[in-house]
Amino acid sequence: MEIILALCLGVTLSAASGFRLFLPPLALSLATLYGDLELSSGFEWVGTYPTAIALGIATIIEILAYYIPVVDNLLDTIEIPTAVAIGTLLTAANLGDVNPLLQWGLAAIAGGGTAGIIESLTAMTRAASTGMTGGTGNSAVATAEALTSGILSILALTLLPLGIAIVLGLLTVIITKLPKFLAAQKRRRSKQPVTRE
Repeated sequence: MEIILALCLGVTLSAASGFRLFLPPLALSLATLYGDLELSSGFEWVGTYPTAIALGIATIIEILAYYIPVVDNLLDTIEIPTAVAIGTLLTAANLGDVNPLLQWGLAAIAGGGTAGIIESLTAMTRAASTGMTGGTGNSAVATAEALTSGILSILALTLLPLGIAIVLGLLTVIITKLPKFLAAQKRRRSKQPVTRE
């Protein structure tokens, strides 16, 4: 049962890192510093003051950078693979002392996969916002993403059942609805006449 709770904590934090990379690791670092959260061996560095300070600075820079036009879209291209790595680390850090193959396998599939799916969705949302509003709507998207990341991080550490329920619901919607949406977009584009000059 303990490994399931640890996996749920890791996946919820990983989903939050799909919205903002550094906010969930910051929350985990602070929870380790000030709470009774124990991390897997080898991850003790997460619960140190230098790590918390570095993550705090990185969080502030990341949140502010998403309010700069063009930079926000560039960040999305960089953050998709980075979110997978951070999601993997967040999950592995919480799994405790289990077989390393199990620890990293679960972390990569569940944590990295969740973070990658969420980050890909946010990148698509920002691209659509840029296309429809010329970038003027991106600040609203950035605010919603930062708030969602913060809320999921807090829920992961305080009300885990609610946090994981939200994440599982979100993943279910994405996995079931996104392919249909993309197929409809492809059909719509193929029906548009091609104009030549």
